[in-house]
Amino acid sequence: MQGHSIFQRDIKSHWNVHYNQNGYPHVQQGWILHPERQKEFDPFILMAEDWFKRGTFSDHPHRGFQTVTYVVDGRLEHIDNHGGHSILEAGDVQYMNAGWAARHAEEAVDDDLIHTLQLWLNLPKSLKNTKTSYQNIFVEDAPEVRFDGGRIKVYSGDVAGVKGPMESLVPLTMSEISFSAGATYRHVIPENHNAFLYVLSGELEFGASKTILEKTGAATLTFNQSGSGNSELVIKAHTRSKVLIYSGVPIEEEVVTYGPFVMNTMEEIKQAFRDYRAGKFGPPAV
Repeated sequence: MQGHSIFQRDIKSHWNVHYNQNGYPHVQQGWILHPERQKEFDPFILMAEDWFKRGTFSDHPHRGFQTVTYVVDGRLEHIDNHGGHSILEAGDVQYMNAGWAARHAEEAVDDDLIHTLQLWLNLPKSLKNTKTSYQNIFVEDAPEVRFDGGRIKVYSGDVAGVKGPMESLVPLTMSEISFSAGATYRHVIPENHNAFLYVLSGELEFGASKTILEKTGAATLTFNQSGSGNSELVIKAHTRSKVLIYSGVPIEEEVVTYGPFVMNTMEEIKQAFRDYRAGKFGPPAV
């Protein structure tokens, strides 16, 4: 009976990422979620794919949102001005709640060319002044569920009967699904979550529309914002493939994004700059 009542997801909109060749040290960059479309992506603000050398993202501030950084390749060094330091490698994820006042650096290690995907996840107005925090989710600590012809690795949320270790302040699912050629999987997430996906490799077919997406393909999914049950997206792999799927509950508040800050009004943005210049974000991250 459940198979007849569960909300069936499909592809809503899809596109391929286009890249800018920036030169040294920010070698290449592309928008998976373009910030100009942020109302469509709520609660997500943007998602960037970057290849960079050391010196690209040195000491800088943030306020009013969260980041979820997935390391595709290379070694990513995290340094913050509260004494935090860590190195993440391929498959690792870092969650940051910028909250009130984050100041950190995200650098390639030594001479590495680091390849990352960074998602900006909004905070509701009630949580924008929360304490800054960081959490590393190493690839070996994310639970993995096998299915016929593949596996799903869960970084955040309750998915496939397991719970991801990420401690997001807002509801969030993040899963990495790997397929062998010909495998099919039904991905189940709450029907009221706005969701998107990004194909890391291979060629996959999604939903009743059987939309085919290849590497660098991104898409938003249909959803039922008033629903309270689960939904499923049917995925079939044409080749060996890997896809990331994210979902979250829309916040539905005014959003103003400017530089490293995400607030509800322009006056709050100006106050963030004043606070930063006044030293309220603390010393540099070194």
